[in-house]
Amino acid sequence: MRGGDAKAPPQDVVLRLKGIVKKFSGVVANDSVDFDLKVGEIHALLGENGAGKTTLVNVIYGLYQPDSGEIWIRGSKVNIDSPARALSLGIGMVHQSFTLVPSFSVVENVALGLKGFSSLRVVAEKVKQISELYGLSVDPYAKVWQLSVGEMQRVEIIKLLLRDVDILILDEPTSVLTPKETRALFSTLKRLKDEGKSVVFISHKLNEVMEISDRITVMRKGLVINTVRKEDTSPGELAKMMVGREISLGPSKRRSSTSFGEVVLEVKDLEAYGDKGIKVLRGLSFSVREGEILGIAGVAGNGQRELAEVLVGLRRASSGVVLFDGEDITNKGSMVFIEKGGGFIPEDRKRFGVAPNLSLVENLILKSYRKPPFSKGLFLDLDYANKVADFLIEKYSIQSPGKDMPVRLLSGGNLQRLVIARELEGKVRLLIAFHPTFGLDVGAMEFVYEKLLEAKASGTAVLLIAGDLDEIFTLSDRIKVIYEGKLYGDFPPDESYLETIGMLMAGVINGYKA
Repeated sequence: MRGGDAKAPPQDVVLRLKGIVKKFSGVVANDSVDFDLKVGEIHALLGENGAGKTTLVNVIYGLYQPDSGEIWIRGSKVNIDSPARALSLGIGMVHQSFTLVPSFSVVENVALGLKGFSSLRVVAEKVKQISELYGLSVDPYAKVWQLSVGEMQRVEIIKLLLRDVDILILDEPTSVLTPKETRALFSTLKRLKDEGKSVVFISHKLNEVMEISDRITVMRKGLVINTVRKEDTSPGELAKMMVGREISLGPSKRRSSTSFGEVVLEVKDLEAYGDKGIKVLRGLSFSVREGEILGIAGVAGNGQRELAEVLVGLRRASSGVVLFDGEDITNKGSMVFIEKGGGFIPEDRKRFGVAPNLSLVENLILKSYRKPPFSKGLFLDLDYANKVADFLIEKYSIQSPGKDMPVRLLSGGNLQRLVIARELEGKVRLLIAFHPTFGLDVGAMEFVYEKLLEAKASGTAVLLIAGDLDEIFTLSDRIKVIYEGKLYGDFPPDESYLETIGMLMAGVINGYKA
């Protein structure tokens, strides 16, 4: 690590970054970043995708080595050349991209690198204790490949909480928690803070940041824009610092209707089994009309993934009926769903939304390349495909190194723009949007909100499946709650129902019938 020694930080600073520079192939990801984390402080880190947040915390955790600058831990200048070194210094991190072995069980993943436990049974007991303490429900013996994205994130949180660290880096830890579970986690973080632990808290939920953090650092294009005390700022000011313009994500953006068109999607007594052979959908019935957004709220792992997959033809229903514009499409496959005018935004865009090694052009025409005017007999009209891709890239503002480059090089926000461009272009009768803003910054979230509302305004029926209640309340015309494979309630997007919905998500049914 190059750069002259700086004066040692004061005793109340547990972590100091001074003049951190990190470049990738000439692109500056961190540009002379200064950052202080105090003892007993919860410090939020905000910024758009590509702002440099992830690079910065990866430097702290030893995954990247800075090109210049200094890192100080508890008053001593250190060189963190690996995650093992970071852990030895008392630094723990939950990554945005999970570091789990898919073929291993939850307890086996948690046990990796964990010292002081005599057997997997003992580790499993600790996992159960942490799960109960934080409401992070997960089966210790389930294979990771069987888990939802939310459940995988819970395993990462549990791994961190089981290690004796003084500096905790949490990357959106509450994104799949109910309000009750979030309050419990915040209570725990505050207790850790009171004990002298320090937390770097990365979140895209501005109201959440205002609630839990002591100070907030905003990054944009590799630079630190400002560090402020939460008492001296507001969600609106933070959003403006992040993107350089005014942002609106509130309920005022909703264009609610009191009447809707014909029923597009009707589901009757739907049941299905999960990957473990256990019934996970138990008698679901609901409908969605033209120009309506029906929100399905719930904590991950309660049947949301299976519901979405059954509706779009990727999983078989064991019983029940799925009607699309009156036609029974139950178990007829995804091509029938697409041909009827169905669109699907999956929860994990990298795994299920794109072919990562194919180009932007190829990904944008995945639903259409078999049909004219894209196909001419056995051949693909590449000129036409490129023209359509150019149009969509401009219309949806997809930023990329080039349309012929593999889409794995795109940021999360631009990947989601690509998926939305493909799924919403043309005549879309029904859109299944499953966690459409998971892991996105406020700028990308605003874009997704706008496109979903535009789809609604054009008459598309939208089924929104999400765990973020702010998102559900902002976009939905009606709200139902899914818990253990059953649907409860039928609520308007009125905040007076927020606590009731949160309790239902946590399994407190209180007489509500499925």
